[in-house]
Amino acid sequence: MPLSEHEQRLFEQIERSLAEDPKFASAVRASDPRFHARRRLLVAAGVIIAGLALLVYGAVIKTPPLAVAGFVVMLASAAFAVQSHRRAQSPDLHVVGGTASRRRSRGRAGGRRPGLIDRLEDRWRQRPEGHR
Repeated sequence: MPLSEHEQRLFEQIERSLAEDPKFASAVRASDPRFHARRRLLVAAGVIIAGLALLVYGAVIKTPPLAVAGFVVMLASAAFAVQSHRRAQSPDLHVVGGTASRRRSRGRAGGRRPGLIDRLEDRWRQRPEGHR
């Protein structure tokens, strides 16, 4: 249902007043999942560089356990970065009164076939109203 002209004007006025409020802008920015994902990616990049330095240092002083530790740190940090990037691409949105699960939204977004549980949930939602 579209908004009336009066409601649209009120909505635009509220938007303008919220955009001018610096406290509100910082609160929204702090709760934005993209902001946190960007910060996690930067931290992961820094740890990857530290792991690379540890790997090179372990190889130069001929200490294999130190080099292996550097490689493991790099690998774990890269996995963390990939996970953060994926989480930023598909944030977990909670629908009021709904039961959206992260597993279900990823399975369908990736083009894969839905699993058994997903198909059963879909059938349950689409059942006729008289059979409850």
